[in-house]
Amino acid sequence: MARYKDEQCRICRREGQKLFLKGSRCYTDKCSVSRRNYAPGQNGQKKKKLSEYGTQLREKQKTKSFYGVSEKQFRKYFDMASSMKGKTGEVLLEILESRLDNIVYRLGFGTSRAQSRMLVTHGNFEVNGQKVDIPSYLVKAGDVITVRESRRDNGIIKANIEANAARPIPTWLEKDNKNLSGKVIRLAAREDIDISVEEHLIVELYSK
Repeated sequence: MARYKDEQCRICRREGQKLFLKGSRCYTDKCSVSRRNYAPGQNGQKKKKLSEYGTQLREKQKTKSFYGVSEKQFRKYFDMASSMKGKTGEVLLEILESRLDNIVYRLGFGTSRAQSRMLVTHGNFEVNGQKVDIPSYLVKAGDVITVRESRRDNGIIKANIEANAARPIPTWLEKDNKNLSGKVIRLAAREDIDISVEEHLIVELYSK
């Protein structure tokens, strides 16, 4: 699957806000958005007025980057959200939040979604007692995500738990540090999601 492999900080600068793609670095003075809060490139400091389409496109691109999904995956999730009850934009964000790699990140087992995706792919986690190595796996309310017994000495996971100890856990999740596990109490509601995005613009973009 094609992925953006250039400097991640350029994405945040393009969107003009932190998307927390670099983990702990995003919380320090080294963050590029804090140091150079303008778009990358030769003409990055020039202010450009976006068209209606451009504004809608930027919202979609920002959301894709935030969750680290491809265009094909994003479109699939949108079509899925369109067929479900509720506001399409809010349901779309709910689906994205329920990805296993996002849950691992939210629980503090990974410092970023990219790293969490790698940890899942390498088979470090199980859901309800079954090994799952698919980052796009969609969890459900009541699911329990646990670090596999054979991976509990993983140095990266241990370091992440310690480094992320002060990071708050979303109210829709429950974490058990002793057993290196977390439970999905309920699926995320719109007010639980901290991404600054106007999801109705994404709906308008795809509805054309």
